Amino acid sequence: MIEWLITRMIKVPMVLDLDDATYLRYESPTYGAMAGAIKWFSKTDSLIKWARVVTCGNRAIAEYVTGKHARAMIVPTVVDTDLFRPAERPIEQHQLVLGWIGTHSTFPYLESIFPVLAELAKRHDFRLKIVGSGKEVRIPNVEVENLEWKLDREIADFQSIDIGLYPIDAALYSGKWAFGKSGFKAIQYMAVGVPYVATPVGGSAEIGEADKTHFFASSADDWHDALEILISDGNRRRTMGAAGRKHVVEHYTLSAQADKLAEALHLATNHSPATRS
Repeated sequence: MIEWLITRMIKVPMVLDLDDATYLRYESPTYGAMAGAIKWFSKTDSLIKWARVVTCGNRAIAEYVTGKHARAMIVPTVVDTDLFRPAERPIEQHQLVLGWIGTHSTFPYLESIFPVLAELAKRHDFRLKIVGSGKEVRIPNVEVENLEWKLDREIADFQSIDIGLYPIDAALYSGKWAFGKSGFKAIQYMAVGVPYVATPVGGSAEIGEADKTHFFASSADDWHDALEILISDGNRRRTMGAAGRKHVVEHYTLSAQADKLAEALHLATNHSPATRS
C-alpha cells in the first residue's frame, strides 16, 4: 500500500533494487512451508511494474525485469576497497583457514560440501571458519571454528581466511532461487585478496575470471579437486588472491557502481546525467 500510494497517488518516482529473486515462491529450508504461506511473493511483480528503474544484482534478475517490460540496470553489490583490502600474512607457517561467512538461510549451501571437507581433512591440516550460521557446527575430521557474525569484525574475518568457500546448491529453495543470487561473497573474497571456490550459479558465474581469480565447482569431485589444489599450493593461492584483488579494483569499486546508481536515479526522474548539477 505504501509503494502504491507513493507512486500512483502522490506520483513520486521509485527506483527498486533487487539483489535476490524475491519474485519466486520457495520453501525455506530453515522455516519450512509455513513461512512461505505468509509471504506475499507477487508483491515484487507489482513493485517492478510501478518502478521507473529497477537496479538488478545480476543478469538473471535483469532478464526477469525486462520480461516484465520494465527498465533494468545491472548494479552489483560492492564493498569499499579502501577498507576491504588484503591483510599482512604472518611469515611463519600457520594453520590453513578455509572460511565461509553467511547467514542461517544460506548455511544449507555450505552443508552441501561437508562430505568433501571431511574427506580432505583426512590428508590435510586446516581449520574451517564458519561465521553467521546461527548454530554450532561439527564435521567429522574437521576442526571447526564457529562465530557469530558481527559488523565490526566482518573485514577482519574475511582477511583471516586463506581459501574462501562459496557453494550454492541450486536444488534448494525450489531450484530457481539460487540463480538470482548476486555474487556478493565473491567480491568480498577478491577485495581482501582471498582465492575461492564457487558454484557457477547466478551472479557468482558472472564475477571474476575462472581459473585466474577463483575456481568453479559444480560437483563433489570438482570441489575436492579445486580445494586440493589450493590447499596444497601456496604459490597458487597467492597468485589467485592477487589477481582477485586486481580484478575488484578494476571493475567493482564504489565509484564505478555509484556512477551507475546515479544514472538510474536520473533516469527515474527523467533528467539526463549530462544536465545534472
